[in-house]
Amino acid sequence: MILPKERDPRFITIRRGGTLTDSDHRLLALWAAVCAEHVLPLFEKVQPADLRPRQAIEQARAWARGEIKMAEARAAGGHAMAAARELSGAARYAAFAAGQAAVVAHVAAHELGAAAYAIKAVRAAAPGDEGENAGRLECRWQREQLPDAIRNLVVEDQQLRNEICWSVFDC
Repeated sequence: MILPKERDPRFITIRRGGTLTDSDHRLLALWAAVCAEHVLPLFEKVQPADLRPRQAIEQARAWARGEIKMAEARAAGGHAMAAARELSGAARYAAFAAGQAAVVAHVAAHELGAAAYAIKAVRAAAPGDEGENAGRLECRWQREQLPDAIRNLVVEDQQLRNEICWSVFDC
């Protein structure tokens, strides 16, 4: 469970009664796609012929550009998460990251899902006892990728939801 029980109005678009602008919603989707793409090789190394996670990331970006409808991005996210089902470890988490990135089009708060699963993927791929440090480095890298317009929103969200996101945002 990566979503809070009560939805944060900062992640609900203005037209739905929240305070999130469409432009910031698109930035959240693009940032989530960057996070997921960063770990995608961990999936593709194990499942090189399965294009579902890569397509989900592409659909997240296409939605952010206004080229597809939310439902198409959401469906691609579901397909990417289905690609994770039979897997374990880093490859599984990388596919989940891609799926979460695509469903940001539907629920903006999934942006942390993409980031958290990407950190989990890096941790799982790290040799020996290097997982925690690798995760912290990935978290820092992700924060460096944040556009200024959404930086405070995402960092505050990480602090608020860190516990339900496996405490991966302690970086």
